[in-house]
Amino acid sequence: MRILVTGFEPFGGQSLNPSWEVARALHGLQLQGAQVTAVQLPCVFVQALPALQQALSHHSPDIVLALGQAEGRCDFSVERVAINVQDARIPDNAGAQPIDVPVIAGGPAAYFSTLPIKTLVAGLKAAGFPASVSQTAGTFVCNQVFYALQHTLAGLGVHSGFMHLPLLPEQAAQWKGPTLPSWPASLQIAGVTQALTLLLAQRQQGLADAAISGGTLN
Repeated sequence: MRILVTGFEPFGGQSLNPSWEVARALHGLQLQGAQVTAVQLPCVFVQALPALQQALSHHSPDIVLALGQAEGRCDFSVERVAINVQDARIPDNAGAQPIDVPVIAGGPAAYFSTLPIKTLVAGLKAAGFPASVSQTAGTFVCNQVFYALQHTLAGLGVHSGFMHLPLLPEQAAQWKGPTLPSWPASLQIAGVTQALTLLLAQRQQGLADAAISGGTLN
C-alpha cells in the first residue's frame, strides 16, 4: 500500500507553509505496512499540475492526501468538493493571477473527494483533533490541485482528496491584521498521521463512509 502526501511551498511572502512542514515530516514513514511519500508542489498555477502529474505517475499511490494552508481556519478542514475554476485573490509565486479561468477546459463543473470524509472527521474528533467537513477549497492553487487530482484519478480506484491546515504559530505571530488561529507543527503532524491511519484502515477494510452530518448553517 502506497500513500502520497503533497504539500505546498510557502506563498504570499511567507517563509513557511504548514502543509509542507507536515508533509515532509511524514516522508518515509511506515504506517501499518504502508509507505508514506511526501512531495512538495509549487504554488504556481502553471507548475503545480505538471508536478502533481509527475508525482502520481512516479509513485502510483493507493491513497493521496493533498494538504494546503488556510489562514483563518481553526481545525482540520476536510474538503468535500473541488470546482473547475481558477479565480485568484492574490498572485501566485510567479506573479500570475488568473481570473475566472477553468482548471481543465471542458472538464466537469466539480469533483467530489473520494476519501471517506465523514469517517475522517469523526475519527479525528474522537482522537482529540478539531476537524470539520469543508464545503469549499477556495479558488486558488489548492482548489486547482484538488480538482486536477480528482480528474486524473477518476475511476481508477485511488482514494484521494484534500485537507486544509491552520497556520503555524510562527506565521500567525507575523500576520498583519486580526489575530488568526494557529497550531504548532507537532500537533498538526500528529493529526495528519492520525488521518492517514484512519484512511488506511478504511481502505483496507473496505468500509463505507460514516452517515453523519457535516452540514453547516449560515
